[in-house]
Amino acid sequence: MKSLNIREIRQELSHLDELLVKEGELLVTRHGKPIARVLPLESAPSPRHLPSLKWLRDQAPFQEIPSEVLIREDRDARD
Repeated sequence: MKSLNIREIRQELSHLDELLVKEGELLVTRHGKPIARVLPLESAPSPRHLPSLKWLRDQAPFQEIPSEVLIREDRDARD
């Protein structure tokens, strides 16, 4: 754990993310006394990668009539 005083933490603020990765956590001091501890957040879970469903799309029959026509016919039939 690296210890930084207020002045040093202000100077390193633009590189805080790199510093947290390198050190793990930081201790902020004022006049030599600790006042805060900066910890990195736990890493966010990586997005799940869903399997491709291309095989399912390839098995579906080709639709001759466009879907917008079918939807319009269905809506007109409800009136």
